[in-house]
Amino acid sequence: MDPEVYQDMEEDTATGFTWEVKANSRAFNQRFKEKVFLCWTRHKYKTNVIHTAKYNFFSFLPLNLFEQFQRMSNLYFLLIIILQGIPEISTLPWFTLFAPLVCLISLRAARDLVDDIGRHRSDRIVNRRPCKILVGKSFLWRRWMNLCVGDLVCLHKDNTVPADLLLLVSTEPSSLCYVETADIDGETNLKFRQAPMVTHHALTSVRNIANFQGKVVCEEPNSRMHHFVGCLEWKGHKYPLDSGNILLRGCKIRNTDTCYGMVVYAGFDTKIMRNCGDVRLKRTKIDVLMNRLVVLIFLLLVLVSLLLTVGFWDKVREVKAKHHYLWASHPRSAEAESFLLFWGFLILLSVMVPMAMFIMAEFVHLGNSVFIGWDAELLDAERGLWARARSTSLSNGLGQVQHVFSDKTGTLTRNVMTFNKCCVAGRVYGPDEEAASENPYAWNKFADGKLRFFNRELLTAVRTGQDPSVQEFWRLLALCHTVMAQEKDDQLVYQAASPDEEALVTAARNFGFVFLARTQDSITLVELGEQRVYQVLAMMDFNSVRKRMSVLVRDPEGTIVLYTKGADTVIFERLRRKGVTEWNTEEALAKVDKSDFESWHQRHQEASIMLHNRAQALQQVYEEMERDLQLLGATAIEDRLQDGVPETIQCLKEGNIKVWVLTGDKQETAVNIGFACQLLSEDMLILEEKDILQILEAYWESNGDGGGGEEKRSRLKNRLPAHLKMAMVLNGDFLDQLLHRDAGLPGCGPLDSSSWQEPGPLEEDALGRRKVSLLWRALDMPLRGAGLGGRDPEAEERASLERRQELAFVDLAARCQAVLCCRVTPQQKALVVALVKKHLNVVTLAIGDGANDIHMIKTADIGVGLAGAEGMQAVQSSDYVLAQFRFLRRLLLVHGRWSYLRVCKFLRYFFYKTVASMLVQVWFAFYSGFSAQPLYEGWFLALFNLLYSTLPVLYIGLFEQDVSAEESMRRPELYVAGQRDELFNLRVFLRALAHGAATSMVNFFFTLGAGWDSGPLHSYQAFAEAVAMSCLLSVTVEVVLIIRYWTVLALLALGLSLGAYVTVTWATQSYWLFRLSPKTFPFLYVDFNVLREPCTFLVVLLNVAVNTLPVLALRLVHKALRKPRRKVEVPVPIPIEEPVPYLRRDTRARRSSYAFSHREGYADLITQGTILRRSGGMESDILRDPGVQSDVDLGPEQREPRQWLGRRWLRPRGRVSSDHTQSSVSSSMTKERPKSPAPRSPATPEDAQPPPPSEPPIPGSPQPPEYQQSSHERLLQWDFLWPLVWWRRPTKEERGLALPKAQPQEGADTPGQDEGGGHPP
Repeated sequence: MDPEVYQDMEEDTATGFTWEVKANSRAFNQRFKEKVFLCWTRHKYKTNVIHTAKYNFFSFLPLNLFEQFQRMSNLYFLLIIILQGIPEISTLPWFTLFAPLVCLISLRAARDLVDDIGRHRSDRIVNRRPCKILVGKSFLWRRWMNLCVGDLVCLHKDNTVPADLLLLVSTEPSSLCYVETADIDGETNLKFRQAPMVTHHALTSVRNIANFQGKVVCEEPNSRMHHFVGCLEWKGHKYPLDSGNILLRGCKIRNTDTCYGMVVYAGFDTKIMRNCGDVRLKRTKIDVLMNRLVVLIFLLLVLVSLLLTVGFWDKVREVKAKHHYLWASHPRSAEAESFLLFWGFLILLSVMVPMAMFIMAEFVHLGNSVFIGWDAELLDAERGLWARARSTSLSNGLGQVQHVFSDKTGTLTRNVMTFNKCCVAGRVYGPDEEAASENPYAWNKFADGKLRFFNRELLTAVRTGQDPSVQEFWRLLALCHTVMAQEKDDQLVYQAASPDEEALVTAARNFGFVFLARTQDSITLVELGEQRVYQVLAMMDFNSVRKRMSVLVRDPEGTIVLYTKGADTVIFERLRRKGVTEWNTEEALAKVDKSDFESWHQRHQEASIMLHNRAQALQQVYEEMERDLQLLGATAIEDRLQDGVPETIQCLKEGNIKVWVLTGDKQETAVNIGFACQLLSEDMLILEEKDILQILEAYWESNGDGGGGEEKRSRLKNRLPAHLKMAMVLNGDFLDQLLHRDAGLPGCGPLDSSSWQEPGPLEEDALGRRKVSLLWRALDMPLRGAGLGGRDPEAEERASLERRQELAFVDLAARCQAVLCCRVTPQQKALVVALVKKHLNVVTLAIGDGANDIHMIKTADIGVGLAGAEGMQAVQSSDYVLAQFRFLRRLLLVHGRWSYLRVCKFLRYFFYKTVASMLVQVWFAFYSGFSAQPLYEGWFLALFNLLYSTLPVLYIGLFEQDVSAEESMRRPELYVAGQRDELFNLRVFLRALAHGAATSMVNFFFTLGAGWDSGPLHSYQAFAEAVAMSCLLSVTVEVVLIIRYWTVLALLALGLSLGAYVTVTWATQSYWLFRLSPKTFPFLYVDFNVLREPCTFLVVLLNVAVNTLPVLALRLVHKALRKPRRKVEVPVPIPIEEPVPYLRRDTRARRSSYAFSHREGYADLITQGTILRRSGGMESDILRDPGVQSDVDLGPEQREPRQWLGRRWLRPRGRVSSDHTQSSVSSSMTKERPKSPAPRSPATPEDAQPPPPSEPPIPGSPQPPEYQQSSHERLLQWDFLWPLVWWRRPTKEERGLALPKAQPQEGADTPGQDEGGGHPP
């Protein structure tokens, strides 16, 4: 854009440009301050130092304590410890809870410290990376942490960009710079950036760069990865800047020897760091429930303490009335004594919230996390990568996941394209089943040995030339592209911005049509050993609207030919419609009259230099050329999924886990991947943007007449049957418009539902009139819950519009089996995850491998990072590390379910045994005058949960299994129990309390009855010992009943626990300890005296039997009556004539097989010569740093271009495949053509003539009823469809017949109309 033209636009936008950075002037940049608080200010521009850790040396202790005391259990224990320090109310020594609490806090703090040390180590490595910074007049090596805004940086090939830089100049032609964004978005295809032309021409040496004093005025730092607006002020002029001039932090320089940039954003101001999000404290659903249960237990203890205090107050009044002389020495009143005793009871019953449970829970979490790292089934043997748990507190959450949010590139796919199949002249050529004994391409010195595709029949047809269409097929693939060629180690190397385009050119290369080199206006091929040069007359670039690319060339014989490749949906619309008798495959390309071409070329040049509506004008000119095409063939490209991805997703779906794909990639690519990995299926109703709006409006209209909530829900149920399988596909722009109020208001622009897909004519007419108001009318409707149920009108009025928008989206998405969000930014990924967490209250898991997934990983309840070739940034921010996506299946269904089962059993049993052993203190209070006297020996109280019953419950938490790992993988429906919170919830907790209360009553009152009048249990100490033995044996038998996975460790745990009780009890009741401290060890020989009496054994045995037998009987009856769990299966769709009558969809018989970028390619750079290295050298030699030698000396015409080539995945039949296809077209022009031909719109199906019954129809054209497709002719059912066509224009004589092309005269037998037929696939 010219500076003068830009100045008008700059006046409107300059008011928002408050970020000013001057090159080579730190003093200028440091003058800018920002207000922090009151008069406290700091430098506005951050340094390049990053800190992703949560703590530092000074903040660790206070911040970690603050986080830990957010747990209600820790606050409860702290309160009890404070109360124990008051002598008047203390019933237990203060250190009995203080020591365990310090131990618990220390364990958790050590765990957090280890995790944070890892983050500090990672930050240190990044901050200390070296880079070249301009110091004085030369570039010196410094660290990333020393960078500041305004500094000039020198980067070389394979360097990582340290900050967001303005590209100033490079050694490439026109100062292009090729970057790889794998560390950011996982994509390995190259992208290009270009320096402003003013700096490209002016900064021709290091001296000039050192004297550069330009100033960048731009927008404030933000998180929009692909957006940048600013201007460069230099020497009194202003020059526009956009995202194409910016190198983002984290990119890698590729195929560029040297480039120079100016730091615009540094550190946390960079776009990638703005998208990383903050480190969040994650908790599982069980942790949240435990906080609530601690509050509930505390309230129950307060209530019980109040009741016991009331009993004490009544007893004191009664005793005072009868024995007033006893209270002379007690000056306190009964009310004061009762108040102090209330706190005494609260301290005595504080053991009902066992400190040992929280301590052992840490070991349980740690153990289950370690088991994940030890699992050999989670080992990627090829790369030697093990699974790893970076967080030790979320293992049980793995067993409750309901939504998985996954990235696509690098997570589901390998992003490696391979040529898989092709179809030429109606004949399908797949790979030979038998591998060739020797290299089949040995005859071709240019062949690429990495190509696995080989078909002997196809190779024979190419080399013998028996079918000209076969050679034309490969010639098209070798010509119609923007790939660049270079020689490296005497090998021909292709550099392409799109891996699928490289796969096509490589396949043509192996079959004898070798793309050798290109210049600004020519392409050199080696065709079966003969070198041929084609003159490039025009290159018609592709974009998301055109969905095709064309190249117009003149071959060495002088024939002008148009070659086009594109999506099948757009190619079929532009095919030449032929009559019934005009089907043949023998047609030669005709020469084009020079005046005919020059007429079109003149209009093309005029459109290319237009200042307004240039894109529309070029589109119209392209349409004039790209018509009357004739189908040539199809290709199939395979973007291989990672191993086991379809099986993993299918298994997760059977486990009631919904998988959402959140990707920054193109919509068509994401949909194709969805079909390939079985996330989507052909029987699903795929809701696109226009369909979402229609559903919301239809529901709004159906509820316009009022009616009750049940009536509304029934009407919705009739419109959306329960068995109807739906999936949602939307893009980031639509998501923003859907969730932000100002995006859809009138005057702010209509909702562009066709921004990523060309709607049909019917949709365009129907939606165009209602788009503006439709969304807001729909979002104002009462939506609530996963079933889209009604809401209270009063509550709706109080709810904010933003919340209603969120609910509308989440409620509809919850009805879908799968959701695909395309072209979303990292923040939008995190937004989707946060919305699901907020409104559905489910456990979410996010998995990704790139830096653009970090925010999503941090936002989800559980974050999983894949250790791949795209860097380790996602791994460093994750909770769990896996090598491949397929390991997620075992992580969730085996380790997750086991961890959830173990933790639930652990908690349930711990609460039971605690209540069973400690509630006897309440019953004993009724017989001790409500004096808060402990029943048990002090050492039994202290060691019961820490030693006597610890090992069995610890075994449950670490090793318990209900089924084997293999059975867990075979029966994913077992996973549903964790999603429904069946194993531990409020009901299970109350049932454990009731069971424990019943056990305590049996142990207390049966023993009390046995020694009521006389006998060995009549004394206080003997009674306490008998109750303690009954309690310990009862809970031990209970643990024997609930353990299902018996090993030697289980027997050892039981034996050691009982042995510890016997040993410690004997020691604490021995004479030598009694002499040492009678007050501390008052139970002298009590165990020996009690066990000498046979009746003691009978009482203990009776207590254990009464506690065990009824419970065992109830469990057996419940197990016999319980219905087996149904297997959760993917429902089989019921055929319906019209499942959703109000939903008008233009359902396509096939999906488009070509995925395109959302921005223009760079064919213009080729035709202008910008991207090509010219002979004779250039100023790049001056810029190249003499101290750094380039690995490869790139010669002329060897620079890599930038192109986006889409692809299309189709549902495989018979096997899982990720094949997708791509269409290509070739055409020829006639000698004459009208001077000003009117643009023709693509022919509609009604204009097409039906093909003859004896020939297969053109895909997409209507078929006559009598046409029956044979089994070998079902190419439309082929999994990989990529049409390639050629075409020719009618001659002057043919046009002189004045017959409309859309309605050819029957029986007409003109020579020109019998030519050019191509056998359709």
